[in-house]
Formats: sequence, C-alpha cells, structure tokens
Amino acid sequence: MAELPGWIRDARQQWRWRGQQRPPFALATGPGQTSVWDYPRPPRLVFDAREVVVRWGDVEVARTRRAVLVQETSHPPSVYLPWDDVHSHLLQAVPAGAGGSFCEWKGPARYWHLVDGERRLPNVAWSYPHPLAGAEALAECVAFYPAHLDCTVGGAVVTPQPGGFYGGWITPELVGPFKGELGSEAW
Repeated sequence: MAELPGWIRDARQQWRWRGQQRPPFALATGPGQTSVWDYPRPPRLVFDAREVVVRWGDVEVARTRRAVLVQETSHPPSVYLPWDDVHSHLLQAVPAGAGGSFCEWKGPARYWHLVDGERRLPNVAWSYPHPLAGAEALAECVAFYPAHLDCTVGGAVVTPQPGGFYGGWITPELVGPFKGELGSEAW
C-alpha cells in the first residue's frame, strides 16, 4: 500500500474525539440505544441486513438487505447501498469538475442527481468509485442524502443528519448530539 500524502495524514490527525471516550456533552443512552460518540475514527464499516428502502415520492429508488453503514465518531451512520439494489437508471452523474469533495478516510467522492422524467433532485447521492484503503467495501455502493427522500431502515423512518452537509441517517436507536448541529463545527 502506498503511503498517504502528508495533507491526508494531517487531516486525519485533527480530530479530538475518536470514540475512545464520550465527551461530557454526549447524551446518555437508554435501553437498546447506541451513542454515536462510541463510533471510532477512522470510521468502521458495518454490514447491515435490515431492510433499507429509499423512495422519492411514489418512486422506489432502492431496496436492499445488504447495506454498508459507515459509523464515524459524532455522526449518525451514512448508509451505502449496493448498486445492484439501486434503480440506477434514475441516477445521473454530476459532470466531472462541477464540484466534488474529498474525505480523508474514504477518498474522492462522485455525486449524482436523481432524475425521473421532468423531475430532478440535484446532488442527492454520492459514491466512492476509488476509495482509500480501509473503505474498499464502498467501491460498488452509493449513498443518499435523506433530507428530500423517504428512507427507512428496518421499517424505522430516517431523520436526516442536521446541517445539510453530511449525509447521515438518524434512526430511533441513535443518541447524539450529532455533528452538523449548531456549535458542532469543532467536533
């Protein structure tokens, strides 16, 4: 494996909270709940067999029992769905050079619009076709921002991660506070 560039190593080192201990402001968990402050950094990839459904109004976009959850300190999981379980004809790639992002743990992201006839939902999904080491399981998956979609995990309705930038899926078993809330910039 090639050594990571210094700027990626530096970006990975900036995080104070890494899942070894909860900060004093973390909410207490109840029976059957999980604190996002127990998730590690670097993130952990977990395969989840619960049924995940993504709908755009009356159109089913995806349905799977093979989701990959990315669990990272302070974040509700981002849910990655295998392309084989996504109605990919509804997705249109955002042109290269029209914006993008780079995650110090997962690598360069590619973004997707959702298109159904005349309807269009821009930048609603992303993928990592060439992920960094440790995130290889994401290479054949796509994730959706749940804010403008109807998403469920194991029948539970998903609430979007606050703030608009992150794509985490909040389900009833999760306890925060969550990255993206007001005042969370330094987490």
